[in-house]
Amino acid sequence: MIMMTYLLRLRLLFIVTIDSGLIGLANYLAFWIRFDGSIPDWAMGLFLQTLPFVLVIRLLVSLPFRLYQGVWKHTGIWDLKNIIASSILGMVALYLVVRWGIGLEGYPQSIYLLDTVLLIVLLGGVRLSRRQFHECGRPNRETRVVIYGAGNAGEGLVRALKQSSANNYDPVGFIDDDLTKRGKRIHGVPVLGDRRGIGQIMGDVAPHVVLLAIPTAKPKVMRDLVKLFEPYKVRIQIVPNLRSLLDGHVEITQIRNLAIEDLLERTPVGLDITPIRRLIKGKAIMITGAGGSIGSELCRQIAALEPSLLVLFERYENSLFAIQNELIDRACGVPIFPIVGDVGDEVHVERVLQTFKPVILFHAAAHKHVPLMEASPCEAVKNNVRGTRIVAQVSARCGVEQFIMISSDKAVNPTSTMGVTKRVAELIVQSLEERARTRFTTVRFGNVLGSNGSVVPRFLDQIKVGGPVTVTHPEIRRYFMMIPEAVQLVLHAAVMGEAGAIYVLDMGDQIKVVDLARNLIRLAGLIPDEDIAISFVGLRPGEKLYEELVGHDEFVEPSKLKQIMKVTSNRPWMPYALRSKISVLEQAAARQDADRVIELLRGLVPTFKPAGAWPTSEAERDVTGTEMPLISLGTRAPQ
Repeated sequence: MIMMTYLLRLRLLFIVTIDSGLIGLANYLAFWIRFDGSIPDWAMGLFLQTLPFVLVIRLLVSLPFRLYQGVWKHTGIWDLKNIIASSILGMVALYLVVRWGIGLEGYPQSIYLLDTVLLIVLLGGVRLSRRQFHECGRPNRETRVVIYGAGNAGEGLVRALKQSSANNYDPVGFIDDDLTKRGKRIHGVPVLGDRRGIGQIMGDVAPHVVLLAIPTAKPKVMRDLVKLFEPYKVRIQIVPNLRSLLDGHVEITQIRNLAIEDLLERTPVGLDITPIRRLIKGKAIMITGAGGSIGSELCRQIAALEPSLLVLFERYENSLFAIQNELIDRACGVPIFPIVGDVGDEVHVERVLQTFKPVILFHAAAHKHVPLMEASPCEAVKNNVRGTRIVAQVSARCGVEQFIMISSDKAVNPTSTMGVTKRVAELIVQSLEERARTRFTTVRFGNVLGSNGSVVPRFLDQIKVGGPVTVTHPEIRRYFMMIPEAVQLVLHAAVMGEAGAIYVLDMGDQIKVVDLARNLIRLAGLIPDEDIAISFVGLRPGEKLYEELVGHDEFVEPSKLKQIMKVTSNRPWMPYALRSKISVLEQAAARQDADRVIELLRGLVPTFKPAGAWPTSEAERDVTGTEMPLISLGTRAPQ
């Protein structure tokens, strides 16, 4: 600390010494120019007599303008404005002191102006020279960068790139659709043209990276830009928050590759978190399936809302251990109770609920992989149907105030075992509402990016090894949403929590999975179908081309939030009839009678249309592109 203070003082003394020399030099040069290079003795006498006043006045006037606090290698407009202002103010003060203070009426009037202009040039020139030396003295930059967008954000970005020594980016040009900017330069970097000349620009400058400097660009614009650069082997990168960069809060080292989530229509941010906090704060919360993608994000967001305790119920110890440690490392201050357990174990579930007495329970535990559940329908029933029934009924017996089940768009007009078991789980939850004090709610949504086993990590792994990227069908489409946004809307749906309601999250438009694959390849700086092949392997068992959020026998109505809709069924089940059929279904699953399970599921959900069994012959496998799965005991084996 003492050494640092000493160095700072030494630096200040060094700057004051240099500025004093420049002040004296500017004053001498003013006399020299005024007298055409031959200063008479009387004028030299005036120069020597007034020099101490010039030095003291100029140095004192510089203090309020903080000229000694600037970092010269980052000299900019702010520094130059302060140099000009302090020099002009110093000229006025010098005139008053010389003319009226010491009464030197013979002091040449032009000296004041010449001295001020020369001082601005010298002080600014020295500082700008240091900045230029800093920029020229850095090692050669290896990564040629074209910046898309020559507005304020682009100007700030190129300025930061040139000044930073922590990157190897060499800005070689701008691309901007404003034709009036073409041929101009920003910090020495030329505006090369607009998107119509993209081919020639990319050929002429051969950049390695395109940096997007469009802070307000919407995902559709981003998707168009990605497609625009598809024919060229360039990485596309952005700064996380260009506005923060312009304000000086973001380091250039935070430049990152454009990610697939940047191309999605995002859920509007800024939803009021106050009602969610009122719902959660000070209450005991339990989450089943706490180690899964949705369950773990529920844990993160709920822990930040200050519950009195958080019970994490999960059958897989590794994922439970991971989310427990993450919450502990975050030091959220909430008591965390990790419980290893299966939702199908009624005794264990009831003991946990009686011990911790949760006020709100989020039920996220479920089997979700469609092809695997096609091969194991009995296991899907055990977990998705029986597990949901047990947790819901025990919640009602133990006085849980609110039960929220996480469902899926695959429960709508299902073609898969996974989807139909989730639809049956929805029916169970709705049927309990009429005879329990617990408020039961269901939230239904589609695919979430980055979840365990989801398509994006799969595609990235395939791209990493050189492809091919496998897509089931050229026309297959899916809804996509980011996990944090999905969970945020789940929590808002829980706040509304109308008894027996099914809420559907607004997922935006469905996206072609093949377009998703192509964008991921482009974002890796590669060309689809040239560097990385895309292979269509056929629909997997249980898959359908398009997902739906509302069934044929349902109608939708708005809720308090425009991002959430309420779904009502036109064909409600009578609770007693449903209970008896569920009992028979669970017994068939316990016996591993897969054919009977499918038959019963079709009876429970008339809109269930099984997509068929796995391919059984080598020829069928060649056509569909799938391999024969491992078949669990008791499931429908190929005939």
